[in-house]
Amino acid sequence: MPRAIISPSVLASDFGQLTAECKRMIKGGAEWLHMDVMDGHFVPNITMGAPVLSCVSKSVPGIFMDCHMMVAQPEKWVDDIADAGGSLYCFHLEATSDPLPIIDHIHQRKMKAGVAISPDTPSTAVTDEIAEAADMLLVMTVYPGRGGQKFLERCVPKVAELRARFPDKDIEVDGGVGPKTIDVCANAGSNVIVAGTAIFNAPQPEQVISLLKTTVDTAQAKLAAKRA
Repeated sequence: MPRAIISPSVLASDFGQLTAECKRMIKGGAEWLHMDVMDGHFVPNITMGAPVLSCVSKSVPGIFMDCHMMVAQPEKWVDDIADAGGSLYCFHLEATSDPLPIIDHIHQRKMKAGVAISPDTPSTAVTDEIAEAADMLLVMTVYPGRGGQKFLERCVPKVAELRARFPDKDIEVDGGVGPKTIDVCANAGSNVIVAGTAIFNAPQPEQVISLLKTTVDTAQAKLAAKRA
């Protein structure tokens, strides 16, 4: 049964204190930190790149950087992100016509590989071959490019479709996820939860992280019982 992993999105953090913000999340129980890398091409926004990730990696020993690459040519940045200390490299299927060599390259650089689909991309775009090669599948529940958007519930069935096909795979949801929307995501089968403002802006982020984790673990146990 896939375990609950909470990955706070640093897009919602105070970038002026980025390393302190990452440490605050880890202290609060976060296992991963979701690093949104945007290039101004694939999405109409620019956030951070390898130099920033490298600084974070050096300042926060042992950090697991879940790098969400919202970039037009994902094959170009694998080495830079690996050198910067990236732990997981997740790229968009919409940004490439040949994902398998990218996944191979990511693995050669000792990172986990993730593939993401945007709201208008069907779950069938994730072929069995792609899913078997990847370590994680990401279903976007907002349009990639900026934080603070409203959760798109119409994307949730894609999580359930992927979970039915890949019962043991890490499946991540990203976009508008928080205490009010975690139930539908967890019940559909997602086990890796990205949340930004819901965690970073909370008076007690550790309580939000704990709630998200518990909700996922409960849902995963129910799904496992149904399969048994």
